[in-house]
Amino acid sequence: MTIPSDRYWHRRPAAGAGRYHRWLIDHGSLTSRIQSRCAAFRVKLVFQGPRRATRDERFLVGARARGTLVREVYLYCGKTPVVFAHSVVRRRDLRGAWRGLVRLGTRSLGAALFANPRVRRQPLRFRKLNPRDELYARACAGLTARPPALWARRSLFTLHKSPILVTEVFLPGILTL
Repeated sequence: MTIPSDRYWHRRPAAGAGRYHRWLIDHGSLTSRIQSRCAAFRVKLVFQGPRRATRDERFLVGARARGTLVREVYLYCGKTPVVFAHSVVRRRDLRGAWRGLVRLGTRSLGAALFANPRVRRQPLRFRKLNPRDELYARACAGLTARPPALWARRSLFTLHKSPILVTEVFLPGILTL
């Protein structure tokens, strides 16, 4: 099945991923991997609420234009933001499979996803974000300096046939872990 995002999101990271490559291709819990390298891990919620998702995000989760809830957080190691996470779910699924999402607050969505054996993960997709990308701008909002580009990955998770799309943008601080 070809989806509108396939020309932008790739099955493998591009050759230029360099030091980000190992972080990008890891199939385990990103939260757990960061926590294993960081004594002072925390999640900072920056946005959670109804927001119009992009066309390809809506396609992947099967939502209408105004039918999504977006959650955005920074994962920190100490005072350094290392990942910006952007999640999209149909609002109607907040009464079903993903009802606990709205109560997560500053807890990690990734930890909750990997703790539930019924959650299934689709293959990872990768993309290099540049300053023209809306997601790049939102990810850089919490940074003191904007890098020339950011590497991102995303994956669709399903629980009881209800999808949630999770995009993780790797910030320069991740390279210090």
